[in-house]
Formats: sequence, C-alpha cells, structure tokens
Amino acid sequence: MLQASKQWKWLACAKNNRLLVDLDQDMQLCTPYKLRQLTDAVLQEPNFSLEDAAFYQQVYQYLETFSLWNPAQLCQISLNATAVKFHLKPVLAKSWFFHEYHGSQPSVEAVVKLCSQAQEGEFLIVDHSSEASVCINLSQHFQLDENLSLEQFEAIKVLNNRIHPVYIQQKQFKSA
Repeated sequence: MLQASKQWKWLACAKNNRLLVDLDQDMQLCTPYKLRQLTDAVLQEPNFSLEDAAFYQQVYQYLETFSLWNPAQLCQISLNATAVKFHLKPVLAKSWFFHEYHGSQPSVEAVVKLCSQAQEGEFLIVDHSSEASVCINLSQHFQLDENLSLEQFEAIKVLNNRIHPVYIQQKQFKSA
C-alpha cells in the first residue's frame, strides 16, 4: 500500500483544469474533477490532511478485502474517493438515471451496483446520508442514457432507493 505522507499535496492545475494529488517529485495523480467542481479550500493547494490520510487508508483497506484490484488501482480509487469526500462541492441527486431497487436485501457494502437504462455498473459509496449517497463510478465508462455518460471515478449523487447490492449471490452461496 502506498502510505499517505505529510508531503502529499492537493494541486489545482489550471493547465489541465483538474485537481491533482502530488505524491512526490516524480508522481502525480490527475483526478477527473474540474476546478469549478471543487471547494475553495482545496484551491489553496493544501497538504494532504490527517483526515484525508485516514479516509484514504480506510478506503484502501476496505477495497483490498474484495481482492478485485491491484495495489495501483486501489491507490487510484482511494485517492479519487478522498478527493470527492473532502473537496468536491455538494451535488444534487440525479436519481432519475437509475432504476429503483425493489429487493428485500439492502446493500451492506460500500461497493454497490447502479442500474441505468443503458447498463449496470459498480460504484463506491463515498458519502452517505439517510436519504442519498455520493458514489464514484468504478467502471471505465458508464452510460447513463443515450446522451450522457460517466467516466471512471466521476461522482454522482443518488437516492438510496436506487442502490442495488452487488454481492448478494456470492454471500448467499457462501452461507449455503
């Protein structure tokens, strides 16, 4: 696991119009988040805070238990989730893109499935309230409808009744 460091820094890159995470002199991660989507605090280019580091590590360790991603992917997902959690401006729910979940087993994981008219895909819940959740897209590309799509790690807020559990079948199979 790439350990968070007090030398890590958030960078508002005007050239790319994106938020970057400066991990050291030779390594930067470019997030998909445009500068207009970000809180004013991150535009001051703060260092990676203790709160950022704790959330990054929590997401990394949680996702590691699924054994689906390599360490570089885990780092990328965790850093993007941290950027969304602490530095993205609040967004309105766009639940109309997704089908309601009518199953009897609610999701107990942070990795969930959302189903649009065009496809199904895996998302990570980054922030959760009693009514809605902010999620990031884990797929390379997710088609919302015939005109709109989400690129990998783009954030969207949805009502909780749109969230489908991903691993019901595997968990039922294991307990049988």
